[in-house]
Amino acid sequence: MQNVRGINRQTWKYVYRAFFDMLMVLMFTWTFSFFWRVRLNMLQSIAFLNKGNLLIEAIYALLSFSFIMGLGGFGFGRGRKSALLIGQAVAMFMTNLVALGITTLVVGQVQYIQYILGQYLVIMLVNLSELLVYTIIVTDLYRLIFPPFEILQIYGKYRNTLPHKMNLRDDKYHIVDSVSYTEDLAEIFTRIKRYDAVLINDIPSEVKNKILKYCFDLDKRVYFTPKISDILVKYSAEVNVVDTPLYLCRNLGMSLPQRFVKRLIDICLSAIGILISSPIMLAVAIAIRLYDHGPAIYKQVRCTRGEREFQMFKFRSMIQNAEQDGKARLAAEHDDRITPVGKFIRATRLDELPQLFNIFMGDMSIVGPRPERPELIREYQDSIPEFAYRTHVKAGLTGYAQIYGRYNTTSYDKLKLDIIYVQRQSLILDLQLILMTICIIFMKDSTQGLEEGATNANVLGMRTNEEKQEDRAAEAVSNEQDADALPTGEEK
Repeated sequence: MQNVRGINRQTWKYVYRAFFDMLMVLMFTWTFSFFWRVRLNMLQSIAFLNKGNLLIEAIYALLSFSFIMGLGGFGFGRGRKSALLIGQAVAMFMTNLVALGITTLVVGQVQYIQYILGQYLVIMLVNLSELLVYTIIVTDLYRLIFPPFEILQIYGKYRNTLPHKMNLRDDKYHIVDSVSYTEDLAEIFTRIKRYDAVLINDIPSEVKNKILKYCFDLDKRVYFTPKISDILVKYSAEVNVVDTPLYLCRNLGMSLPQRFVKRLIDICLSAIGILISSPIMLAVAIAIRLYDHGPAIYKQVRCTRGEREFQMFKFRSMIQNAEQDGKARLAAEHDDRITPVGKFIRATRLDELPQLFNIFMGDMSIVGPRPERPELIREYQDSIPEFAYRTHVKAGLTGYAQIYGRYNTTSYDKLKLDIIYVQRQSLILDLQLILMTICIIFMKDSTQGLEEGATNANVLGMRTNEEKQEDRAAEAVSNEQDADALPTGEEK
């Protein structure tokens, strides 16, 4: 009976989200419809009749749906209210911007442009008011109907901050109990039955596989931290050429035509970006010069595809000679090296604008893993040899780790996010990440620095050499163990 209730609960979650997602699109379309039929349609020399109006409204609904989907505005109850609101607001802005262009072309009379623009500004203000009320009510109602899962954590040898980070989302997760994977497996199975879900947190593969199968048998929801190999396998292709299931890891990335289109997009977008942002870049450069009379542009050696080194451009946000000791270190949360101007341009991402020139010249792409400094790459690889995997593609201004991670996310977790992009990369994914970057600009979490005194974001780097060697050895043994070993003669 518990399994049936669990299945019904999940089904009702999907129904709830789908209903209110569609209702939101209809709400925006109704607002547009009112302004279109009452104030805009009449501007045409021959006004649209019912079918023409329905076509315009259908186009608006499709635009709304596409932009909200691409910017993560759907899924009430999954994300934070602030993230949903930002995604929805940006989606509404872009929808109305496109609709404004369509309306201007349809009306086709220059004297009405100012009036049309005014009407769309009113539409956007109404949309924002609708969003604020609607999202808060629907999200709060979701949390009331569907309380957070009570979760059992099964942890490994080394503790991490994952339970704390998950408990920060107390509307979704509530880790109420923890047990070590070294406990008797029968005792672990008994405790699993008491909870809604299980968090498998960095345990050996052999034990993880047994727990996964047991939870699958009970229809229990399972969260687990993936290893690098798990990510590589996840995005493999299924091959059906023999009567035994096969997975294929191509490891080729984009095809040659796709890479050509990606490069063409990089050139066009970076050129447009340089042209549009040139007044802003000029103002930032003047502000930096006026503060301490130092250089406005800071050049730093970074690595791109194949670990090729290049000079990356940024607006200088720190004092001059910030690393006098010659040791590379990332910015801390309250770093006294950051100037007042630097705090502003870092918070608003304006310090990244000169990288548009790197993209135009071909050293970087719009989308890809962030370019790291060679010395930090070497330092990271001492603890995580797989860190070099992220250089299989060209470095980027924005990307998977930049959007879903934070500035102080550990290097190992950033690596996992970057490898997800390396495995999934496509032109469609690039477009989605570019759109989502607009939302990230308004979120503070991704600009947080490291703890005071930290030189990088590597959790493993805080351990002793003996602990790191022991951990790597344990992980190697774990990866070699296979719960799905070939059956013995008796099992056959």
